[in-house]
Amino acid sequence: MRYVAFLRNVNQGQSGHPSTDDIRGAFADAGCPDAMLFQSNGTVVFAADDLPRVLETVTASIAARSGRERDVFAIPFDDLAEAVDAHAGVMTPRRFEFTLHGGGRIDPENPQAIREAAARRCAIVDAGDDWALLRNERDGDGNATPVIERLTGGPASSRGLPTLVRLVDRFADRG
Repeated sequence: MRYVAFLRNVNQGQSGHPSTDDIRGAFADAGCPDAMLFQSNGTVVFAADDLPRVLETVTASIAARSGRERDVFAIPFDDLAEAVDAHAGVMTPRRFEFTLHGGGRIDPENPQAIREAAARRCAIVDAGDDWALLRNERDGDGNATPVIERLTGGPASSRGLPTLVRLVDRFADRG
């Protein structure tokens, strides 16, 4: 099965972050030598049969290779593509962030979730198992990760909707 991984707090090429070679090597260590990095923000497309083992190995390998621990989240490619396709036509795509986390399903109608998002000038517009899509009040704002981390009590990692539209377009089997 194909997956998309988001590595938390990665900016490849900058000092203090895992390098592209560290990330590629970590996925190879996990049995995914054909993993494809997308952009330079720790977004990776890969195939795996045992996702929990792969994520555990990648996490440990990145720490060993780079000396920097990073959380790694993943979603089946088809699930990501379905969510992205459902929202790709929004009028203000730069306001939307797709967030992966480990906190289960967040109810966008939950009063606490609404309050937390509003305090950061955004709203949760869609959610599924371990993911959420948030809309910021202004283009380019990045409020999704702190909102989801506050709601789940754990780490999260976000990508802008335009980035994920490009990823789905590039890697989708639409033939």
